Amino acid sequence: MSKTPDILCIGAVLWDIIGRHDQDMERGNDRPGLITRAPGGVAMNIAMALQAYGMTPALLTAIGTDEEGDELMRACAGLGMITDHIYRPKGLPTDRYMAIEGRNGLIAAIADAHSLEQSGDAILAPMSAALSGWTGLVAVDGNLTVDLLTQIAADVTFAKADLRLAPASPGKAERLRPFLSHPTATLYVNLEEAGLLLGSVFHDSATAATALLSQGLHRALVTNGAEAASLAADNTLLTFTPPKVQVKRITGAGDTFMAAHISAESQGATPQAALQNAMTATATYISGDSY
Repeated sequence: MSKTPDILCIGAVLWDIIGRHDQDMERGNDRPGLITRAPGGVAMNIAMALQAYGMTPALLTAIGTDEEGDELMRACAGLGMITDHIYRPKGLPTDRYMAIEGRNGLIAAIADAHSLEQSGDAILAPMSAALSGWTGLVAVDGNLTVDLLTQIAADVTFAKADLRLAPASPGKAERLRPFLSHPTATLYVNLEEAGLLLGSVFHDSATAATALLSQGLHRALVTNGAEAASLAADNTLLTFTPPKVQVKRITGAGDTFMAAHISAESQGATPQAALQNAMTATATYISGDSY
């Protein structure tokens, strides 16, 4: 390995295929727009954002040995990722994500992460070899299977690591329940995902973050769209309302929030400053020209 990573990003690294239309859309609409194909997936989105902040991420994931997989490996390396530890399963296709977005947000999306799911704990092999004894930052996304996430939550290999968790989508939020009692886990969720995790309905981020902490979670960051986001940890509860912007893209916003927060903390920012930095970076991201 030529470089030492600042953080391990474990989870989905795939091709994002996203169609965007610059006006509001509804179910059944057929509209003109722009379709893009680029490296994506929660783990990859977080890694790319962290790399832009000057950090060096290493990817732990599964990428097929097909032509799309070879192309994706080259793209990851070209973007500054450490790819030495990526598992390349034979006979499995490279994963893909497809989404349709309008000015009014995400219309629909399908995540095909079957190869990552079928690879199981083979993607963690470097943790007992080249990365043995790792106690630094680890970002884990909810595209992993429940069994693998449960294994990570109980694994002594990760007991001293600084775990940062992203659910990937509301439909996968409940997969992260094994981490609610993990001694070092920080959970990044939106309001809906917090409710799904706890089987409840919350009306503001502060209440949701406090409720997550009451279940034994080490630290919680909860976003709520254009409304205030909150951080809860120990006896601390912080909130910050993001600037108002026109939404032009959605996919990757949560990953941007998480990466900006991690980067700010790694540079010594105070909890309030790190939260503010994350919200401001996310507002800039979603208002970016992407059509």
